[in-house]
Parts: sequence; C-alpha cells; structure tokens
Amino acid sequence: MKNKICTVILGVAVAVMILTFSIGLPIYFRPFYYWQIEPLDIPFYTDKTVEEIRAGYDEVLDYLTLPGGEFGAGSFAFSEEGAAHFADCKVLFNLNFFAFLISSAAVILLVILARRGRVALWRPFGLDIPFFSGAGVLGAFLLIGAVVAADFDTAFAVFHAIFFPGKDNWLFDPATDEIIGAMPEEFFMNCAILIVSSIIIISLTLMVISIVRKHKTKKTVE
Repeated sequence: MKNKICTVILGVAVAVMILTFSIGLPIYFRPFYYWQIEPLDIPFYTDKTVEEIRAGYDEVLDYLTLPGGEFGAGSFAFSEEGAAHFADCKVLFNLNFFAFLISSAAVILLVILARRGRVALWRPFGLDIPFFSGAGVLGAFLLIGAVVAADFDTAFAVFHAIFFPGKDNWLFDPATDEIIGAMPEEFFMNCAILIVSSIIIISLTLMVISIVRKHKTKKTVE
C-alpha cells in the first residue's frame, strides 16, 4: 500500500531543498561576489581597494553565516541601525541553512527507506514525486522572476516589507553605512538571477529524470 503521507513529506522536502539550496548559492559561494567587484566599479564608488572590499564583505558574511560573533565590516563604517539590520538578516540566513539541512535529511531518509522497501511511495501518473516538487517550485519562481524583472525596485521593497515588517533600517545611508556602497542594487539583482537560474536548472533536471524513469519503467513492463 502506498504511503501518501510519506510521499507528501518527500514532495515538500524536495521543494524546500531546491529553494534553500538556490538561496544559499550567492551566500556561501563568495567568488560570485568577488567576480563582480570590478565589473560593477565598486572600487570607484566606495573609494576602497579590491582587497579592502573583499575583506569587508568577508567579515560581513562571516558574521551572517557563522555562529555567534559581533558584526563588523572591515574598513567600512557602519551605524547601529545598519548592524541591527544585518542581525535580522543573520536570523533569516540561519533559518535558510537549517531548513536546507532538515529537508535534505528528510529526503535522504525517505529515499533510503523506499529503496529498502520499508516505505512505498506514491507515483502519480507514473512520475516520481520530485517531478511535482520541481514543477511547483519552477512555476512559482518563474512567476516571481517575471515580477522582479518587470520592476526590481518595487519587488526589492516588497521583499523587505515582508521579511522585515515594521522596520526601515534596511534603507541604508551610504554616509553612515559605507558597506552598502559595496553591495549595489546590481549585485542583488544578479543574486536574484542566480537563485532563479539555479531553481530552473535543478527543477528541470528533476523533471526530466522523472520522465525518463517513467518511460524506462513502461518499456520494462511491456
């Protein structure tokens, strides 16, 4: 008998894993930022060397991704309000990280149980559940991507209103929070492009694999 509860859990876990992995790419793959320092003319706009910019960015990311620690931004000046915003970001980054770990563990566990015959997973229309996870996440983020591409400024403001309700400390003053000059709007737009691209690639890959498996299973039965 097919276990629909475990099947739904697997579907949700795969969707969360796709999303959190993609969000984590521009966070944990720091060369993605390094490669943009000179193309975006960040040394010119911040009056800092490439080395100073990298050092400041690294200190900010260390604070955001590592346990404990106090906020710092290298040679860049920052205000209490700016540091408070990064403290809020740290909570979201940690949430994304642990959601990825938990969803990955759930996927691995359920796949192992299914292969050992301990759990019988439901396959609607003969397709693996990751097909539907990928299709769901892909559809949602293609829609979000279209909205962001149409008006990035508004989408950026709405994003902060949702995840930082009632706060305006994300509206940095470059005079007191110099680090924002090292993270221009183009950088965040490129992060969004990377996230959506990752979601598209992973989702399509899972969907194609599921379709291929369906056809192979059909041929074997025939």
